[in-house]
Amino acid sequence: QVQLLESGGGLVQAGGSLRLSCTASGRTFSSYVMGWFRQPPGKDREFVAALSRSGGSTNYADSVKGRFTISRDNAKNMVYLQMNSLKPEDTAEYYCAAGTGIWGRFTRNYDYWGQGTQVTVSS
Repeated sequence: QVQLLESGGGLVQAGGSLRLSCTASGRTFSSYVMGWFRQPPGKDREFVAALSRSGGSTNYADSVKGRFTISRDNAKNMVYLQMNSLKPEDTAEYYCAAGTGIWGRFTRNYDYWGQGTQVTVSS
């Protein structure tokens, strides 16, 4: 089992940047595929980015491709989401997720979730 804790959210102006971090507990962090999801106000949770166990393969939602970068440091049990050129429509609660199976773009691909960190982008 793994526990996840997100940090790094906040208020930023459009065009700005934020870096979200997710700290994972446990000694088998490298065995999990990792993902970031977000839930805008009044909407369903949606896929943002996913990362393979080694960090060598990534997948992004079309809405963030070219602006966001997911990465991991297995030695530190950390996963990151660098967000650049932020837009007001990026405003959401952002969640880190870990999966034991095949990595993917769906919530069902992930078994463990953090509590979330709020990102607000002002226009």
